[in-house]
Amino acid sequence: MNTLYLAADGGNSKTDVVLGDATGKVLATVRGGTSSPHNIGLAGTIDVLGDLIGEARDRAGLAADVPVETVAVYLAGADLPIEVTRLHEAVAAQGWARRALADNDCFALLRAGTSTPDAVTVVCGAGTNCVGRAADGRTARFVALGPISGDWGGGHDLAEHALREAARGEDGRGRPTALSAAVAAHFGLPTVERVSIALHLGDVPRDRIPELTTLLFEVAAAGDEVASALVDRQAAEILAQHRVAATRLGLLTAPHAVVLGGGVLQARIPRLHDAVVGGLRAQAPLADVTVLSTPPVTGAALLALDTLDAAPDAEPILRAALSGPEK
Repeated sequence: MNTLYLAADGGNSKTDVVLGDATGKVLATVRGGTSSPHNIGLAGTIDVLGDLIGEARDRAGLAADVPVETVAVYLAGADLPIEVTRLHEAVAAQGWARRALADNDCFALLRAGTSTPDAVTVVCGAGTNCVGRAADGRTARFVALGPISGDWGGGHDLAEHALREAARGEDGRGRPTALSAAVAAHFGLPTVERVSIALHLGDVPRDRIPELTTLLFEVAAAGDEVASALVDRQAAEILAQHRVAATRLGLLTAPHAVVLGGGVLQARIPRLHDAVVGGLRAQAPLADVTVLSTPPVTGAALLALDTLDAAPDAEPILRAALSGPEK
């Protein structure tokens, strides 16, 4: 039997696990819920991964005594060095494979987007993050703990800001904005004040607030200045993350790959996409900018495959097996 690997990519809402071999063949894929240690604790993370890995082995028809060479686990919530160390130790202790890799899920997304050694990825999905790597092994990363570490943006943050601006525009503390009428109409209420009260009392679930991200982009596309300013600030934040990471690695004026990922960026919303791509080309003229088009778990699988004595055509075979939009 060919040498086997396991790979996992876990975010705040889902976790994908792949079982494959050194030829690039995928033997099984499974999906579960969140495995982020920030959401369910490290013990919960190990439980989720263990269940999914067991399911992947069952689907592939592997006997219990068939060994796996490498397990690569890349998760949201592995942000600080101590968190990465604890995750690595916990994964290694399970004995799922002879070798264990563990790190933040941005590194899987980066590997999914490019095989170029010098590269930076900026992720804008529910939140934002950025990591970079250089050919000499150096990496650049942010603390990425949300507002307490200076982070701004991402779909959830944009939705909160849209609601705030809608309320302020309605009661006069802020600039008039079409967001006010749009937010009220979205929730089927006459005013944003009524929306705020309904959210406070629980009549409207707070987990519906992220719905306003799409609304924000629609209002901005119609020319509203307040909504447009929020979109422009998101673009500026994305550019700032890249600029800092690339500068730390000495790549800003050198050729390197830039991978844009996360649901907000992968949607290619014209105002945001054009501002980000144009800004990247201005601040890093030698950068090759791409938008991720494959599932991030592809990167976790490739990082595992990189540790094996893989066949020369293993990467394209693996990419083809996992290609296509996420389910």
